Amino acid sequence: MQMNQRLLALDVFRGMTIFFMIIVNTPGSWNFVYAPLLHAKWDGCTPTDLVFPFFMFIVGVSMAISYSKFEGVKNEEWIKKAVSRGLKIILIGLLLNWFPFFTKNIAELRFFGVLQRIGLSFMIAAIMVSFVQKKYLWIMLGAILISYWVILLSAGEGALSLEGNLVRTIDLALFGESHIYTGYGIPFDPEGLLSTLPAIGTVLLGYIISKNMMVQADNYKKIQNLLVYGIGCVSLGLIWSYLGFPINKPIWSSSYVLFTGGLAMMFLAGMIWIIDVLNYKKWTFVFKAFGQNPLVCYALSGLIVKTMLLISIGEQKLYAWLYTSVYQPVFGNYFGSLMFALSLVMSIWVIAWLMDRKGIIVKV
Repeated sequence: MQMNQRLLALDVFRGMTIFFMIIVNTPGSWNFVYAPLLHAKWDGCTPTDLVFPFFMFIVGVSMAISYSKFEGVKNEEWIKKAVSRGLKIILIGLLLNWFPFFTKNIAELRFFGVLQRIGLSFMIAAIMVSFVQKKYLWIMLGAILISYWVILLSAGEGALSLEGNLVRTIDLALFGESHIYTGYGIPFDPEGLLSTLPAIGTVLLGYIISKNMMVQADNYKKIQNLLVYGIGCVSLGLIWSYLGFPINKPIWSSSYVLFTGGLAMMFLAGMIWIIDVLNYKKWTFVFKAFGQNPLVCYALSGLIVKTMLLISIGEQKLYAWLYTSVYQPVFGNYFGSLMFALSLVMSIWVIAWLMDRKGIIVKV
């Protein structure tokens, strides 16, 4: 697989995750969402629960490609670049949480979020790979996942429950309730500090697999390896879940890392097969636009939604008014809610497509 082809497959995969991330985050009404577009309430895994770990896996794959450009250069240069990028992503995440600045008290600012997890995980994983030889990365990954399991279980009874998990306990102790997500009915952040540890594992998994792909010249061999590793990781994840560490996105369980990472490998194998082996590329422009500017697209979706929630039409906010007055009457409850999200994501796609056409790629 040539570099430009590899990047196309990667851009398409990344673009798909951004596309679906926006879809699942912006239904017309949370009261009317098709089940596959909802997260599992706690244990378990729906299609929606695959989106974020798939993106984190891609972060690792991309990191390996970027790191290869620094071979022969002092580690300090790579670390400086990685830390700078990670901190910028974290800052953007914090600003998005704070927006609109004039209506939110910084004393109630949520510290964590999707971008904060991406930035922190990328930064730490990048430092790790600069000091640890490739042959020891599997051992490091295993140590991270097993250590996380042991740490969580040390909480005793209810260690893996919503109320009793250490992710929540540590966040409450360090940051207090006012800075933690409350969407679960109680203060608990699914992007909390401790659960960033296994998320780093997801990035490392992508990095390791990408390094393996780089030394394979034959596409069929790449696909074979991805499928073998993918099936192996999915199997290990399911076994670990059965043995007592359930597949769980909110706490990013170690079994969840392996299960979703394995599925990501198989999905990437499919992308390579379609794009590089079968040479089917005409359709890729749809997702490539998202994949080349993922940060812009994700941030824009959040800004649009929050802006619509500021504007009132009668007794409703613009967001709710559009759904109840336009989409719900035309398409019905559930399909209308989905069409609302699709309309939003396609409006963002137009901007991303124009950026792609003009060769504009925003990097941090």
